[in-house]
Amino acid sequence: MDASERQAPRLFDEVRRRMRLHHYSLRTERAYLGWIRRFILANGRRHPRTMGAVEVERFLTTLAVEGGVAASTQNQALSALLFLYREVLGIRLPWMDEVVRAKRPARVPTVLSRREVAALMAGMDGRAGVVARLLYGTGMRLMEGLRLRVKDVDFIRNEIVVRDGKGGRDRRTVLPATLAGPLQAELERARVLHRGDLEDGFGAVWLPHALARKYPSAAREFGWQYVFPALRRSRDPRDGVVRRHHLDDAVVSRAIRRARRAAGIDKPVSAHTLRHSFATHLLEDGYDIRTIQELLGHKDVATTQVYTHVLNRGGRGVVSPLDPGRAPAAAGRGSP
Repeated sequence: MDASERQAPRLFDEVRRRMRLHHYSLRTERAYLGWIRRFILANGRRHPRTMGAVEVERFLTTLAVEGGVAASTQNQALSALLFLYREVLGIRLPWMDEVVRAKRPARVPTVLSRREVAALMAGMDGRAGVVARLLYGTGMRLMEGLRLRVKDVDFIRNEIVVRDGKGGRDRRTVLPATLAGPLQAELERARVLHRGDLEDGFGAVWLPHALARKYPSAAREFGWQYVFPALRRSRDPRDGVVRRHHLDDAVVSRAIRRARRAAGIDKPVSAHTLRHSFATHLLEDGYDIRTIQELLGHKDVATTQVYTHVLNRGGRGVVSPLDPGRAPAAAGRGSP
């Protein structure tokens, strides 16, 4: 705990309490607390109640101008301060609605070709390899894959239920037939670990949204366990209880980076690149964009339409005049 948190422990405790009441993830909680702490330190450790629009706008401007942060980072800082003032301090000031969010530049997602995906997967084995194949084969986000529960894998219907995805929405996606065997092996590994945890007096997994109170025995049932459990138990920072968490996302990210280098792929590749590639390859195969929207869990089809840039080959399907056998001029066009 640093000086800023010692100064106002009740404020930070209340931020945590309110965020958990609203079911924010632990990652978001840490990020918001970090931004609130930086905001207080940047203003001489003054209490947020004594500050307003001037201090908030100066803080955000400093991040962008001197810190050179991305628009998404600046917007996260603003969201943290909005949560602090509105939800924790109960202050709804008019200027809070007038603070302009940084506009995120439109970017074309990085997409791997099918050959590049095959080369990447060839360099990945073990549990990280199964996770990477799952992300590419289903379009799931990395944390959605790691938080997957045993009960949400349906081998009979060949589908996976993604619970509490981005925006708090559930959805269904396809279960690749080629992953049935590897996933069954992962479930058997999870079963062995869970059985050992129960014998040692543990075995209760973390459950969201107060489900542990509503269903007291559910946390110890195998169906609620993670498909990709961590190899060791650890103490949960939210409540101090020792549990078996899921596989660390850093393990998968490091494995992807190593495989990218080994495959000689010069593009930047992350777990999210596999999700982009999933959507793009489905579009290339002729699947309807609305279907892909549902599989990805996008609220608006406009988000999914970013992948239509690869429906044809590069340059929007235009054949360069430098290439031989280029397409003839469209009928009805006159010469210049």
